[in-house]
Amino acid sequence: MAEIIVLGAGLGGTLMAYELSDQLRKEDHITLIGSSSCYQFYPSNPWVAVGWRQRKDIEVDLTKVMTKKNIRFLTDGAKHVHPADNRVELMSGEQLSYDYLVIATGPELAFDEIPGLGPQGFTQSICETGHAEQAYAAFETFCENPGPVVIGAVQGASCFGPAYEFAFILDTELRKRKLRHKVPMTFVTPEPYIGHLGLDGVGDTKGLMESELRERHVKWVTNAQVKQVTEGNMLVEELNEDASLKTAHELPFKFSMLMPSFRGVKAVFGIEGLTNPRGFIMADAHQRNPKFPNVFSIGVCVAIPPTGKTPVPVGVPKTGFMIESMVTATAHNLGALLRGGEATIRPSWNAICLADFGDGGVAFVAQPQIPPRNANWAAQGKWVHFAKVGFEKYFLHKIRVGKSEPFYERYLLEQLNVHKFADEPH
Repeated sequence: MAEIIVLGAGLGGTLMAYELSDQLRKEDHITLIGSSSCYQFYPSNPWVAVGWRQRKDIEVDLTKVMTKKNIRFLTDGAKHVHPADNRVELMSGEQLSYDYLVIATGPELAFDEIPGLGPQGFTQSICETGHAEQAYAAFETFCENPGPVVIGAVQGASCFGPAYEFAFILDTELRKRKLRHKVPMTFVTPEPYIGHLGLDGVGDTKGLMESELRERHVKWVTNAQVKQVTEGNMLVEELNEDASLKTAHELPFKFSMLMPSFRGVKAVFGIEGLTNPRGFIMADAHQRNPKFPNVFSIGVCVAIPPTGKTPVPVGVPKTGFMIESMVTATAHNLGALLRGGEATIRPSWNAICLADFGDGGVAFVAQPQIPPRNANWAAQGKWVHFAKVGFEKYFLHKIRVGKSEPFYERYLLEQLNVHKFADEPH
């Protein structure tokens, strides 16, 4: 009999529990540990932040489906992982032993690294649904007396898609309200060029994103590092290619949303051999930790080096399709180990994404996600917006009923094929 703990009940952890349940022997057990009973579909957070969705629309209570799948589900949250002792300490003080551990905690949001950043400071966030709700309240207040807006990401960020999405969704909503003419917009990013996305671009994302920003009258600052944020004002340094100072910008704003950088959560941070200095989990080609071979990791918590040197630090995103491939590989590797075999399956680490712009969007395919690639393609159209709306419903239904098939892959490839915007999307 094996006891397997999945730590984290977000996208990666929930899918991990589902897929792993199909790989177990009759005598094996799964325990899923989260900090809440509800799964939240974070890709919809930009819509929550402008009032297009409410929390109840994108939440799923996991309690019943986990019981149905015979998965023990705890919502205490983890205080500390003790990999040398094969145990997890919960916030409640309970100690759980394991034979195998899958870490899927996601990140801690490092707002504190920049003075004035984040919901406790002077900028909004869409990283969590609660943050998006707070952003919507601030947006409604802003609309009563509109003015300059600053959207983007700070140095070290690795999640750029939602920043672009929110900038364009905000533009769409302001035009609907007949307020866009009162709102100068600036997009601030550490990327060396627009559309880099932490991936050195995908297809012509540089041209597509720049064109979209110009069309919507959004100015931008690249190679940007945010030094501090005060009420109504942001100090941003723009660097040259050699990382020397090019220009210092003082950007006034009445509303701002900036994606923060990420780091590992406190439960794993600083464990020698488990994490890198930033607190992300070290993993080999099979998602297995080199020092603690009974520990696997999936999702945003995994340590991935940047695609190359940039004047301002830029992280690598972990997209939904990429995470799903990590989940499938890890589930099959654990299934093999439980039966006396070896962990031999490698995740594909491909990226197939739909970036919604409110009234259109961009889809891109990167296979693999990190260049050089076998497929490198991007295209735009109104169909992307409707495809993402459809995906939200499709995905949440699968979460509610506990389906374990790779639905990111299935749905997104179907959309790309239906719209015939790629010669060979597979």
